[in-house]
Amino acid sequence: MQTLHERCCGLDVHKKTVVACVITPEGQETQTFGTMTFDLLKLSDWLTERGVTHVAMESSGVYWRPIVRREAPRISGGEEGVPPAARRSGPLKLGAV
Repeated sequence: MQTLHERCCGLDVHKKTVVACVITPEGQETQTFGTMTFDLLKLSDWLTERGVTHVAMESSGVYWRPIVRREAPRISGGEEGVPPAARRSGPLKLGAV
């Protein structure tokens, strides 16, 4: 399959943590962040530092909302499609999300 998004991230959003997996041409990197505002700002900075252009996330309940407010331009499907279900950033990289 052809790569459509070179720098992408899959987010798994929980009540107290957000697990982020970034895939870039340099490789794959995973990191866990908290869900407080300060932590979400660190997540945003981390994504920006890695040049992430697209994000897919999996979430239950309403825990995705603060992330969408912060990262809406990068999220696959925009606010209308949130939360798109994706367990890993691999499907997003290939345009499967």
